[in-house]
Amino acid sequence: MPSSMTAFARQTLESDWGTATWEIRSVNHRYLETNFRIPDTVREIEMELRELARKHLQRGKVDCSLQLKIVQEGGAIAINDELVTQCIEACEQLATQMSGPAQISPLDILRWPGALKEAEVDRDELKNALTTLFEDTLKQLAEGREREGEKLKALIEQRLEAISEEVSKVRLHLPKLLAAQKQKITDRLQEVTERLDSDRLEQELVFLAQKADVDEELDRLDTHLTEIHCVLKRKEPIGRRLDFLMQELNREANTLASKSIASDTTQSSVELKVLIEQMREQIQNIE
Repeated sequence: MPSSMTAFARQTLESDWGTATWEIRSVNHRYLETNFRIPDTVREIEMELRELARKHLQRGKVDCSLQLKIVQEGGAIAINDELVTQCIEACEQLATQMSGPAQISPLDILRWPGALKEAEVDRDELKNALTTLFEDTLKQLAEGREREGEKLKALIEQRLEAISEEVSKVRLHLPKLLAAQKQKITDRLQEVTERLDSDRLEQELVFLAQKADVDEELDRLDTHLTEIHCVLKRKEPIGRRLDFLMQELNREANTLASKSIASDTTQSSVELKVLIEQMREQIQNIE
């Protein structure tokens, strides 16, 4: 079952210690690449988060963002008096060395790292909560990728059906095309010689048959179509396999075009390549 690599998930947890919100975005990528934006206060859980991402995802560029707000008991703001005093003294000392220094803003002091005391929180409880929330968000992301993958599968199957119809059309018209080309060669040879050289005619017809024989290409196209239908049913990452099969389909379509002996066959080969390219664009988003 195909999964898209493009999706978004967001989950929020409210607890006694505050609130936490995970946002995860993923887009197509050749491999799995995870990027984290999390507060330094919980940076130690990043490796565990990466392992969880590898457990649920195989490919994609994944951006993970954590918004964490720890609240003091009762909602009060606790100030680190010692650090704030040091900051003020340093600013006042620096001001004596400047001409017309700006007045110190209390808000600027409070923005200094560590000026506000962090709430006392059970670290293990916090890390477990953040990790569990992250995994839940990953599962939500995976579900979204599966839903999007279902849509991509439907689009691909529509193109596969259209390709199958083109192949059947070529098979149906090919005997008539060969007969018409045989008659054309016979007429031309009769124009250049009063007595028809049967050996020469036979040589020309053999050459024509070899050049116009596309049964093998049509058989391979049918085989590739069957394989793609089978791959779409697999419960594993299938993007790379599908991309390879698109290359094989395109190769057969190009060979069909090179062997074309009539505008109908040429038009069918062009239509095949258009359909294959449309599928290839969709497959770029499949995991």
